[in-house]
Amino acid sequence: MDALAISEKKSGGIPIWALKPTETRSIGNQISKNAALWAKTNGFVARKGQLCLIPGSRNKIEAVLYGLGNSSMPMDTAKLSRILPDGDYRFEHGIADMQLATLGWCLGAYQFARYKIMVPRQAKLVVDKSVGMSVVKSAANATFLTRDLINTPANDLGPEELEKVVRNLAKPYKAFVKVIKGDALLKQNFPMIHTVGRASISAPRLIDMRWGSAKDKKITLVGKGVSFDTGGLNIKPGGSMALMKKDMGGAANIIGLARMIMDAKLPVSLRLLIPAVENSISSNSFRPGDILDSRKGTSVEIGNTDAEGRLILADALSFADEEKPELLIDMATLTGAARVALGPDLPPFYTNDDVLANDINQASTDKFDPLWRMPLWKPYNAMLSSKIADINHITSGGFAGSITAALFLANFVDHAKSWAHFDVFGWVPTEKPWAVVGGEAQGIRALFEVIKTRSDISA
Repeated sequence: MDALAISEKKSGGIPIWALKPTETRSIGNQISKNAALWAKTNGFVARKGQLCLIPGSRNKIEAVLYGLGNSSMPMDTAKLSRILPDGDYRFEHGIADMQLATLGWCLGAYQFARYKIMVPRQAKLVVDKSVGMSVVKSAANATFLTRDLINTPANDLGPEELEKVVRNLAKPYKAFVKVIKGDALLKQNFPMIHTVGRASISAPRLIDMRWGSAKDKKITLVGKGVSFDTGGLNIKPGGSMALMKKDMGGAANIIGLARMIMDAKLPVSLRLLIPAVENSISSNSFRPGDILDSRKGTSVEIGNTDAEGRLILADALSFADEEKPELLIDMATLTGAARVALGPDLPPFYTNDDVLANDINQASTDKFDPLWRMPLWKPYNAMLSSKIADINHITSGGFAGSITAALFLANFVDHAKSWAHFDVFGWVPTEKPWAVVGGEAQGIRALFEVIKTRSDISA
């Protein structure tokens, strides 16, 4: 459990006191007088993120005081796993949800070490068995997998490498993987996946993984797997292209979610679909103004080649929808409009199923995994009208970009009992206690809880 910064010890550890400012007045009644005097002398007033190490005998640390400020979140103490000196620690006071705090400790210790030698984290947390480490480990490992995939640049993670990731994930769980690649996509009626990815040297493909018993509820996860997005012929400016290795963040997130589901051996019939492409520029790139066929048979006018993600998702969603799954979820780094509306930390989701929306909202709150429902406002469908095709995949104006993208996708889902679309950012632009700057899993812990709860109800 070294990567998770968890100690193998069953007891002991330096106590951590997580405190609010109002508690500093009475702290002398709970710790030694010398410790209280040291804290006062060093100006510890429990400001948010304030750290005070209490010295003990033999040059050792007696206790850790950590400020929560006047408003705290369940994972505020997560940063301790990367800022405390070497040693074993335990949470002693101020933790409302021990499992979330433990998970935060693990997530805060994450390092992306593929290309740079990192000093291993040596601050370890001693955890009581009541925390439920199997749940913590599964969530942390799924998050680490998601972060690693998003952080890996496109020269090492193109469509072919993404396929290998899924195949490697499938092996220990005895899942089955099928891949439709290159011109076979045209023969098997996935024209938009082929069109978007055909300009790349790495052939476009649809990755299809299945796990579980066919007798159980069908849960299908679809993830946008654009390994790099130049914008196509509507090429992005340099500043907008710099982070486009993360445009497969939707795929990375559902891969992490699938791992959690298989780890927990949930009684579901799981299907994972990833349309994996690179949106490159070449003589055979698709163009603005092109009319594309789709798997569903709907003709699509191309307004901008930089809105490619919804095209590959449309074919994949149509394919998934043909099986009439109990629950169909897609995740994608789809629009900048979602970030303008809600910022990088709060991904919007869309569904017409009010019961599902309420379940997601509750799980989001319970698991401290922020999500926010946005409306599938049907009158905005008019913005997607085309004079020469059944639909345009973008609007002519700049309004409601995330909503209209979701509405476009909704045109390709007819039979699933419940469907939800998540427009995630997949990135932490400013360091959080539980996450350094880089790729991030968003919504998968909340979705796991929803799927787990629903799998306990007989189909």
